[in-house]
Amino acid sequence: MKGRVVLLDMIDGREAAAVLVDGRLEDLAIDPAEPGFAPGAIYRAVADRPVKGQGGIFVKLPDGGSGFLRQISGIAPGQRLIVQVSGPAEPGKAIPVSTRVLFKSRYAIVTPGAPGLNISRRIRDEELREELDSLATAAMQGAAPDLGLILRSVCQQAEPEEISEDIAQLRGLSEAVLADLSGGPELLLDAPGAHELAWREWGDPAPDEVIEEPGCFGDHGVADALDELLDPRVGLPGGGHIWIEPTRALVAVDVNTGPDTSPAAALKINIAAARELPRQLALRGLGGQVVIDFAPMPKRDRNILEQVIRAAFKTGGETTLAGWSGLGLFELTRRRERLPLSELWS
Repeated sequence: MKGRVVLLDMIDGREAAAVLVDGRLEDLAIDPAEPGFAPGAIYRAVADRPVKGQGGIFVKLPDGGSGFLRQISGIAPGQRLIVQVSGPAEPGKAIPVSTRVLFKSRYAIVTPGAPGLNISRRIRDEELREELDSLATAAMQGAAPDLGLILRSVCQQAEPEEISEDIAQLRGLSEAVLADLSGGPELLLDAPGAHELAWREWGDPAPDEVIEEPGCFGDHGVADALDELLDPRVGLPGGGHIWIEPTRALVAVDVNTGPDTSPAAALKINIAAARELPRQLALRGLGGQVVIDFAPMPKRDRNILEQVIRAAFKTGGETTLAGWSGLGLFELTRRRERLPLSELWS
């Protein structure tokens, strides 16, 4: 299957979506089996107690839930807050939340506390940028001064009326949610489902085809690809492979060359592993601390490999590269934005 194709399916009554590029799985969204505090959901929370030594405070969420906010300054116990779930929680830990709330739609993002208008740099047509600037300024006329707006790159594919209507609806939603501070912990805006997320986030570049029919995951190889992602072993060209093993403390990654153990083969396999790893971590829903044991190679080749690593992790997730440890392992931290695939697919 050539081109960029978006698939919308249902898995055991749950929404599921995937992006294929020339038949290769590139992105994925599956609704969890059990309701919970999904990333992106916005709540009215109540500040509970600060956590000494960790620079944060616990907050009360609905149904007895507990969130952890990495902020203390200006917050007092009992204070009502508008917070957004910033990522999935690890078992036994509080839900990570933030007061830096974002309201997203297909064409725009409203940014409370970050005023100003920004237009995606991917829109390079200066005439179009001027038109969008005028349109957005008019749509935000009279809004609270601390509300900012970002116009997304997909705006270049839309009619002005669509964009104006979208901004107006998003602005009204954000103003209503931000003003709703009375009462106890409550869900104010649910996280998007997989189909809504696909429509909102995967529209640029525009897909060559959108397939929405039951069983399309199986018909187009997505189900098989997901089964393969549950296997810790990832084959690489040339006979090498990666072994990805998540633990409670970190994600351990081992790179093996296979039958050819020459220095030239090691660098080649390590480069292939570095290029494949961001995709594997994202699709598997893995993050946190990642420790990579690359195949043994001369130290002089580390600079070459590190350049490849930096380029590979430049997009597709918030990543901090810590570099080489004293034991010759490469370490990084990566923000985990979704539940592990093992909890979503079986």
